[in-house]
Amino acid sequence: MKASVYYSKNDIRYEDVEEPEIGDGDMLIKMHSCGLCGTDIHKAQNQTVTGPIILGHEVSGEVVKVGKDVTRYRVGERVVTAIHVPCFNCHYCDRGFFTLCDQFKKTNLEPGGFSEFIRIPRQHVEHLTHRIIDSLDWDRAAMIEPVACCLHGLKSSNIHPKDTVLVLGSGTIGLVSAQLAALKGASTVIVSDLSRFKRELALKVGVTHAIDPANEDVETRVAEITQGKGPDVVIIAAGVSSLVSQAVNVVRRGGRIIVFSPFDKNPVVEIDAGRLFRDEISIVGTYSLTPYDMKEAIEIVEKDKINTKDMITHTWPLSRMAEAIDFASNPDNDVLKVIIKSDV
Repeated sequence: MKASVYYSKNDIRYEDVEEPEIGDGDMLIKMHSCGLCGTDIHKAQNQTVTGPIILGHEVSGEVVKVGKDVTRYRVGERVVTAIHVPCFNCHYCDRGFFTLCDQFKKTNLEPGGFSEFIRIPRQHVEHLTHRIIDSLDWDRAAMIEPVACCLHGLKSSNIHPKDTVLVLGSGTIGLVSAQLAALKGASTVIVSDLSRFKRELALKVGVTHAIDPANEDVETRVAEITQGKGPDVVIIAAGVSSLVSQAVNVVRRGGRIIVFSPFDKNPVVEIDAGRLFRDEISIVGTYSLTPYDMKEAIEIVEKDKINTKDMITHTWPLSRMAEAIDFASNPDNDVLKVIIKSDV
C-alpha cells in the first residue's frame, strides 16, 4: 500500500509500505480523509518525533476487513476513530481523568492516518470507533476528532447561558471551541488572531467580535465589549505562552481560563497570581479527548450544529502531503483546515 512517511524535517516520502495485518479483534479500514492536525505540522516542522513514522489521527474511512472476534462492524461500513484509548481501570480513569491514564499515550493507530490502509487495534474497535451516517461526507467526518477534543476542553469551562467567551487564537481548535461555546449558551464570543483571513472566517461561522492584536490592544478592546467586566471564560488556543498572562489580566472575577495549546518556546510566564486568590479565577489545562467526547462530537457534526464545512479550506492528495504541510505552516497563506485525501 501507499503512505506518506515522515523521515525528518523536509523529508516526507510517498512510498510503498507493507499493508498491516490484523488480529482477531482488529479491523482494517481504507482511509478516505484524514485531517492535518496542528500537532502533525508541529512534529514535522520541529522534529519532535523520530522517523520513519506515519503521522495522522483525524481519520474517516471504510471498513475493508474485520477480525474473527469483531461482531459490531461489517465490511463496507463508514467509520471514524481517534488515536488514544485509556485503560478504564487505573487511578486516573476511576476519577474520570481518562487522558491522564498511563496507557493513554501508549495506544496509537497502526500505521497513522496518512496511509492508504490503517489497522484499528482491538481496544480502538471496542471503545473509540463509531459508525457515521451515509450523508456525512468524508472530509467533515474527519473533523469529528478535533470537535471531540474541543468538547473535552469545554467541559472544564462551565459555560452558562449569556456568558461571554474570549478565544485567543482562531485556528481549527479556536474556531471549533468558539462555535461550541455559542452552542452551549454563550451570548458573546470574541476571538483574537493576527490573521485577517481567520478573523473573517470566525465572523462567518458566527463569532460576534474578532480582534486584530497587531492593531488593537486586546485588553482594552475586550474591556469595551464587556463593559469593563471581562469574559467569563478565556480559551487559549495558540501556543504563545504570554497569552496566559493576558488571559489572567482580562478574565472576569470568578472566571475560568482553559489552556488548550502546548508552549514549546518560552513556557515560563509571569502572571498576577493574586487574582487567582482574591478573584477566584481558575486555570485548567486540557489535552486530547475521551471516548465519551467522540460520541457527542459525532452527533454535533452529523446534525450540523456547528459549521465545519467552511472551516475546511484546502484538500491535498496523500501523495502531496509534504506540500500540504509546507503550505499549512506558512503564516502568509490563507488557510485553516487542510484535509488529506487518499489518492486511490
